[in-house]
Amino acid sequence: MARTKKSRQFSGSSESESAFRTEKPVWLKYTKEEVEAIILKLANKGMTSEKIGLVLRDQYGIPKAKILGIKIKEVLKDKYQDTNVLNLNKKIEKISEHYKNNKQDKRAERSLIISKAKLKKREDYLTNNS
Repeated sequence: MARTKKSRQFSGSSESESAFRTEKPVWLKYTKEEVEAIILKLANKGMTSEKIGLVLRDQYGIPKAKILGIKIKEVLKDKYQDTNVLNLNKKIEKISEHYKNNKQDKRAERSLIISKAKLKKREDYLTNNS
């Protein structure tokens, strides 16, 4: 049987470059300090870093904080709590509340065990890597 030629799809990485620009656009009027102040103000309202990025883009016209050499998580160092941990905590609360009322629900029991394991694994990862 004749060997077929490998398709182009699997023959190495593409040569295209990233569309992300690192220099500040001329139309962006905010300075690095002003953006940091906006980020802290939004964090005090209780927003997560993901929501802050969306608000910066939609309301302030800042496409990415990285353009100014800022990372939102670094600005929020002390106030930042990983959203995965927050979402897992909410999920565990919901499941445990349901399981208290429905002891016969074995699927909820299993889901509760798995979610607690995920939370512990994530917290261990965050404590070891920070």
